[in-house]
Amino acid sequence: MTTGNRSVVVKQLPPTRDPQHQDLFLAEVQAAMGQRRPRVVLDCSRLQELDASVMHLMLRCLEEALRRNGDVRLAALAPAAEPAFAAAGLDRLFDVYQTAAEAVVSFQQGPIPGEPSAAEVNLLQTAPAT
Repeated sequence: MTTGNRSVVVKQLPPTRDPQHQDLFLAEVQAAMGQRRPRVVLDCSRLQELDASVMHLMLRCLEEALRRNGDVRLAALAPAAEPAFAAAGLDRLFDVYQTAAEAVVSFQQGPIPGEPSAAEVNLLQTAPAT
């Protein structure tokens, strides 16, 4: 999907917890982040449960996007998964939308170019002092 002059990549999170499938998924996401400031939507509609391995996969995708000054947003997170999502603190790192289409549109209304995203600000605030 494209918004403005930059595309938004929409990837559906795999419903499996198999590490091999998750590694393949991450490789696909990384390949889709070839542009500067990638914009990625992770569609969670096929997830049946949100466990530590899935949350870790979400964080790995976010980390890859942030390395390239991009952002990741989530779509269609099941209501039953929201307590675990919030308990892990992921609600402070990800913007979550009801549908993938809403998440894509949100990039059009995103932060001012050059300003850090909410996820970047949260990561900076929670990073240990050096």
